[in-house]
Amino acid sequence: MRTWQTESATWRHGPWSIERRGGELADLAYDGRRVLRSVRAVARDRDWNTPTWQVEVLDDTDALRLGLRCDGAPLQGTLTAHVSGGALAIELDLEATRTFPTNRTGLVALHPPQLAGTALRARHPDGTAEDTAFPARISPRQPVLDIAALAWEHDGLAVGLAFGGDVFEMEDQRNWTDASYQTHSRPLTLPFPYELAAGAHVRQTITVTVTEHGPAAEPEPEPRIALVPGGLFPEIALGASTAPSTEFDPAPDLPLLGGTVLVELDLRTPNWPAALERAATAGLPLDVRVTVPWSGSDLAILTDFLAPHAIARIGAFDPDTHTTNAAVFDALRAALTHAGIHVPLVGGSRSHFTELNRNLAAVPDDVEVLAFSVTPLLHDTGTEQLLESVPVQRLVARQAVADAGGRMVLIGPVTLRPRFNDAAGAQLMSTRPDLADGYGAEFTGAADPRQGDDPLAAWTIAAAAALAVPGVAGLSWFEEWGPRGIRSAAGDPYPVAAVLETLDEMSAGELLWAETPDPHIWALGSRTAGRTRIAVANLDRRPRAFTIAFGDEQLRLFLGPLGWAVVD
Repeated sequence: MRTWQTESATWRHGPWSIERRGGELADLAYDGRRVLRSVRAVARDRDWNTPTWQVEVLDDTDALRLGLRCDGAPLQGTLTAHVSGGALAIELDLEATRTFPTNRTGLVALHPPQLAGTALRARHPDGTAEDTAFPARISPRQPVLDIAALAWEHDGLAVGLAFGGDVFEMEDQRNWTDASYQTHSRPLTLPFPYELAAGAHVRQTITVTVTEHGPAAEPEPEPRIALVPGGLFPEIALGASTAPSTEFDPAPDLPLLGGTVLVELDLRTPNWPAALERAATAGLPLDVRVTVPWSGSDLAILTDFLAPHAIARIGAFDPDTHTTNAAVFDALRAALTHAGIHVPLVGGSRSHFTELNRNLAAVPDDVEVLAFSVTPLLHDTGTEQLLESVPVQRLVARQAVADAGGRMVLIGPVTLRPRFNDAAGAQLMSTRPDLADGYGAEFTGAADPRQGDDPLAAWTIAAAAALAVPGVAGLSWFEEWGPRGIRSAAGDPYPVAAVLETLDEMSAGELLWAETPDPHIWALGSRTAGRTRIAVANLDRRPRAFTIAFGDEQLRLFLGPLGWAVVD
């Protein structure tokens, strides 16, 4: 599929190599050993949206020189990589063609997650040094501040980065399931947005130095994944569709899939009752997630609409922080008690793991269920970002379970792109009482062209295997139908629908899970009294052979690129 292929070209100079993907300098390597995940020029507008770059290759011989013009921001300039005195120098020169309010514009360096726990020395602009480490546990805050230079050792290389043109700091991007730590400029302690005046330049540099002090790591052997019992297989659910429907163009009649339907209701909109009623037509219990506009009467009205339906659980979230706090939780609990509705209450984040990680202490102790969603294509929409997020999803799931303290953990909706911009202010909402224009993500989110492609089936198996760790009780996926769904608006299934049907069937059994030795090969299984089923996926660009072990049995399998299979 073209949407799953990123055009790239390799630039080499001596021992250095760079994989150019559009305007991204990816997989910076020295003597074949990766030093950085990438270096990018980024522009973030006042709502933290990331416009894309139009890229022209100006020279790629002695220097890799790219002309950049921003699609969505008044910026143009050049990004250049060249070798000087054995060091790799990366230089950015951008000019604002008119005034541009921005939260961040400049270079970012992405460090690979394999550096977790690696010792790190940071040099500050005043010349002092700090010895620290790349965080092993996903850090809720910036792990390193006030950076002028960084140094570490990995894979037989001593690596140094020197930053020029601004003060930099590090952020743990694994919070958003990105496969990186990000070192960026414009410290968050400074006010934002700030203005780049017309004619202003952003000039920044990153200089990479490397010294060899040992051999490269040995190549990994053929993967062997040993599945072991992990408790109950997670419940599988779908998100309610947010796409439009009318009595003349109704929602499709679909077969049952999953244990619940997750429906997100914003009580500030006039059509949330219609969204609730349409979600209930699936004939499954509802997992209701409510954005509360701080009105007790609104919650009383909500309970009136909930009363006729089978409700599996319900959660409430602050519209500004997208998390559960004591005031939100108490208001919801009081309204439900008054209405005689007794169901488990959900807390945590309706947004990324980031918000749960940063605000865990604010979640009331008596919340019975912790929840968060997964949206890998927030900072970058490239397929590499999507595929590389899967191993990080495993880290996020394990940390959430550890932090839950024995409480049930639900993950989802899992969607490719965000359902809303959690950093923006007021966002578009429907003004109609019906669903003729849709609701929720139809206004505030984005669809992805890969939604209907066959490789998404492999990705979904891999993501399910990554997220289904012991302690995760449920996974909710995409939407029932529509542009963000597992079926079209007419009800025709996309390839991913078959995978979710299989995972739903597997949810009746015992979970078989594994620590995978390879970030591309994933498997999970389900065992009942008379049947064992195993779903496997290969997220590599090349065919792969591997072994699956469970109990006394072993299977050697072979899958093509972005391939998947279900084995009975």
